[in-house]
This record gives sequence, structure tokens and C-alpha cells, in this order.
Amino acid sequence: MINYPIKFEPILKEKIWGGNKLKNVLCKKTTKSNVGESWEISDVNKDVSVISNGLAKGTTLRELINYYQCSLLGKKNYETFGKKFPLLIKFIDADRDLSIQVHPDDEMAKRRHDSFGKTEMWYIMQADNNANLIVGFEEKISKREYIKHLNNNSLESILHYEKVKPGDSFFIDAGKVHAIGAGVMLAEIQQTSDITYRLYDWNRKDANGNTRKLHTAEALDAIKFNGKRDFKKTYQKLKNSTSNIAECPYFTTNFTTVSGKFEKNYTELDSFVVYMCTKGEGRITVNNHTETVKQGETVLLPAMVDQVKVTSNYCELLEVFI
Repeated sequence: MINYPIKFEPILKEKIWGGNKLKNVLCKKTTKSNVGESWEISDVNKDVSVISNGLAKGTTLRELINYYQCSLLGKKNYETFGKKFPLLIKFIDADRDLSIQVHPDDEMAKRRHDSFGKTEMWYIMQADNNANLIVGFEEKISKREYIKHLNNNSLESILHYEKVKPGDSFFIDAGKVHAIGAGVMLAEIQQTSDITYRLYDWNRKDANGNTRKLHTAEALDAIKFNGKRDFKKTYQKLKNSTSNIAECPYFTTNFTTVSGKFEKNYTELDSFVVYMCTKGEGRITVNNHTETVKQGETVLLPAMVDQVKVTSNYCELLEVFI
């Protein structure tokens, strides 16, 4: 039986914009420099997570799904997604600004890439002074106006900049133009997709003097040109109880602060559950099996788990399920 808190080997990604916080702050073991992303749970082709603990240690996430199916994913998730884990769970460190980008929705991603679309959310774990995000346009614009600014190299002037602090959370639906700014470290929950259309990359070059590919034409049909300010999420920081941050067809994310003991019954939930530790350290117990989770670590609870107990002097957790 796969009835215990599952941990995975992080998949670390060097990026042109990456830094050292994942190594120095979240204690990711690596000799790499400029590490921008830690893929905590992934079923992306060529980047499938491998279990690092328990009876299934050394098994891939995909092998686990093939064997346990509904017991791991939940009946409805298995019927909807088949033998594909539907979420990609990450920690991200932006030492420099990411490219200004957009992601396709399900229909476009399926038609163009045979992939899921990419709706995502961010939870800010750390932010340097005056760090910000780009989220959407400052106001509604036309496609023609957008193209004019793109051609005039003035795209930055029509985008919305949002200063951030730890604890802020943002929902980025497919089609919303966005970028993570320099100095931000965050947790990201998204659909299982690695499809990104770059609009602008600050004219920077890599170590070989090359610029990264832009996806101007592909992005044009994906972008939502409205100026909606619907991206910042509000929630309560409740002690030993969950508060909802974001809810959509692709995932639900809740927040909890554990001080002492937190218990939750998942008998009525037909889904796996992911816990991301964003601060502190706690002990997660399922079926007499206990795993320690520290800031920057993630565990997966199979759908068959009915009861979980978390004990901690103090920790903050994101709870994710479908």
C-alpha cells in the first residue's frame, strides 16, 4: 500500500535569470550555479520525479501512477487525466527578471503542442526590497496597440507592475501576460505543462552571446488584452486551520499555519494532496509513518490517505489538491 507521505528528489534547473536562494535559503543540494527552479513534483516528459523515501524509494512518479492509479490520484482525477499527474509543483528563485511571457489555454495547447494549458498561481516566500511582478496590462488595450508597442520596444510602458512582500499570492490564468521580477522567491502551483511563449526578454544574451527565442506570433493569439485586476488573492492566516487562497478547475490551494497540532480528515476528498512547506518545519504523520518537512520541501499524500496529522512548533504550509 502506498499509504504514507511521499517525498521526491528535486529536479533543479539552471536558468539565465536564476540565483542561489534555492541552495542557500531552501537548502537544495547542488553544485550548479544560477539555479532558477526546483521542480518538486513533475510528470513532464524527460523530467519525471523520482521518490526519495519509504517503500517506493527509487520509483518514478509515472510508475507509481501506473500501478496505483485511482488510489494515488483519486477516481475523478484518474478518469479525467488518465495516467498523467496533472500538476507541476515548483519553487522559483528569480535573481534577475524573467522574460515577459504568456501561456496558452487548454484548447490552444492541445491543438498546437498536444499538451495541457498552463494556468498557475504564485505564493511569495521572500522578496528583496522593491521587488515586483508584472501581471497583465495597466489597462485594457487592443491587439493593434499591443503590436505597436512591441515593435517600438515600449512593451514595458503598458504593463502592470505589482510590488510584493512575503505572503502575497497571485493567480495567473492562461492568457495573462506576466513576469517574475528580480529578487523574488516563490512557490508555484501549475498545470503540468512546460509551454511558455516569450514576448520580450530584455534584449539579454546568454554566455555564448545568443539571445533566447521569442514567440511573437504564437503569443498573439494566446494573450488576453483586458486590464482586469483579478490576480491578487486575499486569504486569512489561520492557526491550525486552512484558509482558501485559490480555487479553479485545475487546483485548489489553501494556507495553514501549524503551531502545536493540526489534523485533517480527507475521507470525502477524491484527490491526492500536496503539502508545500513555505516556512518553518513540521512533522507529517500518516498511518503511523512520519516524515519531517522543512521550508522548501514538498510531500505528496496519495488519494487513499484518510487522515493526516501535522505537528510543529511553527510552520506554514500550502495545501494543494484537485
